[in-house]
Amino acid sequence: MGHSQAEKAQNRERILAEAARQARDAGLESISVGALMKSVGLTHGGFYGHFESRSALLAEALERALTDGQSRAKGQVGAGSRRFADMVRSYLSRTHRDTRDRGCAMAALVGDVGRADDASRRTMEGHLEGFIASTAEILGGDEDKAMLAVSAMIGALAISRVLTDPARSDALLRGVRGQLAKLEVEGA
Repeated sequence: MGHSQAEKAQNRERILAEAARQARDAGLESISVGALMKSVGLTHGGFYGHFESRSALLAEALERALTDGQSRAKGQVGAGSRRFADMVRSYLSRTHRDTRDRGCAMAALVGDVGRADDASRRTMEGHLEGFIASTAEILGGDEDKAMLAVSAMIGALAISRVLTDPARSDALLRGVRGQLAKLEVEGA
């Protein structure tokens, strides 16, 4: 008996959600089709009923990871004059640092994507440009400040995950938050 289209769509969604989580947690190249399928309770052979190839899966997982992070970020930013401070505080937090598998895919995957094919780079580039544009809007249209802020946030989050001393990692996040707060004050 065949699977219904709805069940197939649900299975594909589970595969894609788990692949995006695994990509953020351990990198794009860490994704093994066999292990991924096992983790969602499906067989390795069933993979090709959902995706043409591992490369196709990776491309969609990257897009999903980026989109998921963007959606979560929008839900955490307040309105009005506190938007930039809220964004920076949320992005450069211990919680965000410690939940790589659910956090910003840009910080988690920037190194991987920088070495990836043009299609993957264009995918992340589009999301990165969106992040810069929304940050510029919050900062009164100043794209230079937005590029600085986005670079500082992504870089600081990525570096904070490298530091093995939690106190030093916290100090890095706190220091960059403090410096970014000055950008908003300068724009007032």
